[in-house]
Amino acid sequence: MPAITVDDVLVLPRLPRIDEDATAFRPVRRVVTAPSGFEGEGFPVRRAFSGVPTHELDPFLHLDQMGEVEYAPGEPKGTAWHPHRGFETVTYIIDGIFDHQDSHGGGGTITNGDTQWMTAGSGLLHIEAPPEHLVVSGGLFHGLQLWVNLPRVAKLSPPRYQDIRGREAALLTTADGGALLRVIAGEVAGHRGPGSTHTPITITHVTVQPGAEVSMPWRPDFNALVYVLGGRGTVGTDRRPVRTGQLATHGPGDALRFAADARQESRTPTLDLYVMGGQPIREPVAQYGPFVMNTRAELVQAFEDYQAGRLGVVPTERVPHAGDDHRP
Repeated sequence: MPAITVDDVLVLPRLPRIDEDATAFRPVRRVVTAPSGFEGEGFPVRRAFSGVPTHELDPFLHLDQMGEVEYAPGEPKGTAWHPHRGFETVTYIIDGIFDHQDSHGGGGTITNGDTQWMTAGSGLLHIEAPPEHLVVSGGLFHGLQLWVNLPRVAKLSPPRYQDIRGREAALLTTADGGALLRVIAGEVAGHRGPGSTHTPITITHVTVQPGAEVSMPWRPDFNALVYVLGGRGTVGTDRRPVRTGQLATHGPGDALRFAADARQESRTPTLDLYVMGGQPIREPVAQYGPFVMNTRAELVQAFEDYQAGRLGVVPTERVPHAGDDHRP
């Protein structure tokens, strides 16, 4: 998992040591295993939020782990053109390359450690696909796509993008240097990531070395979701076992604790976690596929707008992407 890293984590800022007596560590509510499926033109995904009550996820809606898959030449797949309205997609690429394009003329390329944050707002058409040279060559692909709800006042805001490069994430480590934290959005212990959010949210990719433990402060008004991208370890002070493809949801408190098993498999030598939390929106959610609104009437309007072409039309030409001049 390359993402973004450093040669020596000990040069980074460090998490403060937590006063064990004055800290309420969050208990683990549940651990669920993501079922596998297929998305778009047939790429494999794990549905990380399957089986979790929606009130434990708010303000998040959906999380797919895409891959990890080693494609043969000609095998890489993406999505067809599809609409979005009323929410945001946060696509984090760990391995591989993805191009994106929309009906408003936007487009770009994200690769190892990059995040493409798309606020669909009032609506657009969108496509995501591997670049042509990757289709020809094949290769490793691994990423995540998180859906974040928008509050009622922002659901029809103008669409926008944030292309966040991996090097822009705030990097920090633990007191003993046993973990690397990449803060993509929000704040951890005063260290703020580059992502701009409509409601308070924190997203962090944490790599924990074998045998290391992390105690991380967490806003008490946020929910707390810990998804295992790879490896084995434990979550919570009661050391609930977790492994690749599992999600742990947490109860109230002001800190999280997780640890990596001392022995890991060779293909996943560290414990990699995608840690998410946000201030719940607590508004009604009406969802139909790629439309997320507050009422059924708004869903009907979204579908009518899509059919009438008011969310845009598929462009006749492909938008040039930042990686178009790159060939293996």
